[in-house]
Amino acid sequence: MTFWSHLEELRGHLIRSATAVLVFAIAAFVSKDFLFNQVILAPKEPYFLTNRAFCWLSQQLNMPALCINADPVKLINIDLAGQFTTHVVVSLIAGIIIAVPYIVWEVWRFIRPGLKPTEQANSRGAVLVISGLFLTGILFSYFLIVPLSINFLGSYQVSGMVENQVALRSFITTVTTITFATGILFELPVFVFFLSKVGILTPEIMRKQRKLAFVIIIALAALITPPDVFSQIMVGLPLFLLYEISIRISSRVAAKEAEQF
Repeated sequence: MTFWSHLEELRGHLIRSATAVLVFAIAAFVSKDFLFNQVILAPKEPYFLTNRAFCWLSQQLNMPALCINADPVKLINIDLAGQFTTHVVVSLIAGIIIAVPYIVWEVWRFIRPGLKPTEQANSRGAVLVISGLFLTGILFSYFLIVPLSINFLGSYQVSGMVENQVALRSFITTVTTITFATGILFELPVFVFFLSKVGILTPEIMRKQRKLAFVIIIALAALITPPDVFSQIMVGLPLFLLYEISIRISSRVAAKEAEQF
């Protein structure tokens, strides 16, 4: 195929991906009550699954600090078009998240013809793995990191004289940023695989930096969780396991590359 033929092919994949996002975004826009009351705003409410579980656990362990979001954060809107704009933006974000598996599949369809038969064989299941890791990160963030972050940031005060009244846009930005960042973070094994393939990353480097990675993960967990070891472990352990899995992936890639030579 010529360069322009490749561009035309890419345009088709982009159009189909954008159409999928638009369709899901429209569906989310129409489902306003479910999207906001049951999904976006739910993690700040006492009835949310994670909040109820932490409060129950706090009673069992006699650790009041574990009970989170018992008093929901109050949200305000200060822009005339703020709620409508938020509705549109959140619907678009929801459309992108739901369409991720299809978008990854379209990207794979564009890349696949340029791969060798052996590379295609080794890449089987890539769409499922990439989509699965991203959605797992989204769910992990939504059910654990987001409620903990809302509890910490929404209740933090520099002085008792300052009352927290959180703007709707600020709340949405925080939730979506944390959620997307975690989804991308869960793609660490995929990034490690490709970086190891091109020789930029090696298992030796990752093992050497394990202690640094552990410190960063613990610091991140301590920042977004209540001041207790239990919550920090719940957030930090999955991230550290991801790092260890990435080391194994890098080792396997290095071993296969060595066999070829």
